[in-house]
Amino acid sequence: MASTSEPLHTTELGDAGARVVFCHGLFGQGKNWTQIGKALAQDHRVTLVDMPDHGRSPWSAEFDFVDAADQVAGLLSADDPVVLVGHSLGGKVAMIVALRHPELVERLCVVDVSPVAYAHSEEFRNYMDAMLEVAGAPAGSRSEVDEALRPAVPNATVRAFLMQNLHRDGDRWAWRPNLELLRRDLAELSDWPAEEVAGLPSYDGAVLWVAGARSHYVTDEYTPAMEALFPRVRRVTIKDAGHWVHSEQPEVFIEVLRRFAD
Repeated sequence: MASTSEPLHTTELGDAGARVVFCHGLFGQGKNWTQIGKALAQDHRVTLVDMPDHGRSPWSAEFDFVDAADQVAGLLSADDPVVLVGHSLGGKVAMIVALRHPELVERLCVVDVSPVAYAHSEEFRNYMDAMLEVAGAPAGSRSEVDEALRPAVPNATVRAFLMQNLHRDGDRWAWRPNLELLRRDLAELSDWPAEEVAGLPSYDGAVLWVAGARSHYVTDEYTPAMEALFPRVRRVTIKDAGHWVHSEQPEVFIEVLRRFAD
């Protein structure tokens, strides 16, 4: 197990303009933001972050939102405050960065998540059970893994997303995320650290709150919780998109984010 004192893995794109930093969601990697990042890198410095226990970043002994946020904050500087973008799990982490370290975040973009605890985590547990069954199996064809995941993950798009994390470790299959830890701490991942942020002042920077029209992660019910922490929030709902709004409607998302970041 790697030490969490190691810095998070990042990929840098672009060399001029304001800095934009992207935090992915559960089962993701920084490279999931490559299409969006390359579009913005024409006139921004872009950083794609592998979140703790994901991608090529170090693994930890337990999941903790505040610790994850502080690791992301360790990549930033008050001399160069950023546009911080986070989706789902990464969106919660990004919100905590802005609340705990507002001097590091010039403005914040939260993508299809709210500062609340969610109850619908069993679907993710089923995914992880199926992925863990594959781990350590002889590295045959990727189509065999796809077929093995199909009963638990019938959606082909979701399976393809998960399989971006699959890699060969010698003659065996392995997954980049720390699946055993993420499965064990799934209740924590679905939660919101209300007690830890309760004593912090609200974040007074500009906040863009992007929602997929078909998603249940951002609703009117959650608006008071968002506005209490981020009073300058503006909500934008993108049509014909679910939870992975930036993957389902990338051109629209890029245009919305570019207007906010410039």
